[in-house]
Amino acid sequence: MGGMKPLLGCTALVTGASSGIGAATARALCAEGARVLLAARRVERLRALARELPGSVALKLDVRESDAVRAALEPYAIDIAVANAGLALGTERLQSGDPSDWSVVIDTNIKGVLHVIRAVTPGMVERGRGDLVLLGSVAGRQVYPGGNVYCATKHAVRALYEGLRLDLAGTGLRFSTVDPGLVESEFSEVRFKGDSARARQVYQGFQPLQPADVAEAIRWIVTRPRHVNVGELVLWPTAQASTTQVQRRE
Repeated sequence: MGGMKPLLGCTALVTGASSGIGAATARALCAEGARVLLAARRVERLRALARELPGSVALKLDVRESDAVRAALEPYAIDIAVANAGLALGTERLQSGDPSDWSVVIDTNIKGVLHVIRAVTPGMVERGRGDLVLLGSVAGRQVYPGGNVYCATKHAVRALYEGLRLDLAGTGLRFSTVDPGLVESEFSEVRFKGDSARARQVYQGFQPLQPADVAEAIRWIVTRPRHVNVGELVLWPTAQASTTQVQRRE
C-alpha cells in the first residue's frame, strides 16, 4: 500500500486483547493507523500493550457484564469491532460436565458477543458504516469429542453472524466471521485450567496457526474496499484436515 494507512482516523475495538489473537489483532490494526480500544479483564497486560501501541486505550472489561460493556464503550464512536473474547473449559463428556464451567463458557462466548453487538451497532447504523468481526472457530462447523458446549457456543456465534447479515441488511455495515483451526496461544492452557504440559501437547508434532496469522486475516478483511464484504473466512493449519484429524510428525 506504499506506506498508506487505510485505517487512519478509525477507532477499533478488540475484546480479549490481553493476549493471543486479540493482542495480535490490536497490533495489526494499529499498524494500519487505527486507534485501538484494548478491552479485557487483565488490565496490567492491557496497559503494557497500550504502551506499545500509539494512541491505544486500555479498558478493563468483562464482556459478560452487559451494563459494564455499554458504559465502557458509550464514549467512543467505534468504526471496527472485533469480538474476540472467548474461551473453553474442560473436555468432559456432557454427562459429566461441570455446569459452572458451562455457564462461564456460554456467558463469555455467546452473551459476551451479544453484549458487544448491542453496544456498538446502534452507533454504526447511525453513521451508516462499520465493521463487526466475530471470532468463530472451526468448532462452529464441526463438533469434536469433548467439545460439546464449546462447539455449541461457536455454532451460536455463526448463527449470530448470519442474523446480523439479515437484521442489518441495507445499513452499510459489514459483518464477518473468522473461523480458525488450531492456534498456538493460551487457549489450551485455559481449557486445561493451568496444566501447561497438557496444553503444549496440543500443538506438538505440527505447525499450528499463530495469533498473527489470524490477525492478518482480520486486517485484510477490514481493509477491503467498502463495497467488498468478506463474510466467512476459515483458516486451517496446513497439517489439520478437520477438527479431529491432524497430521503430526513422529
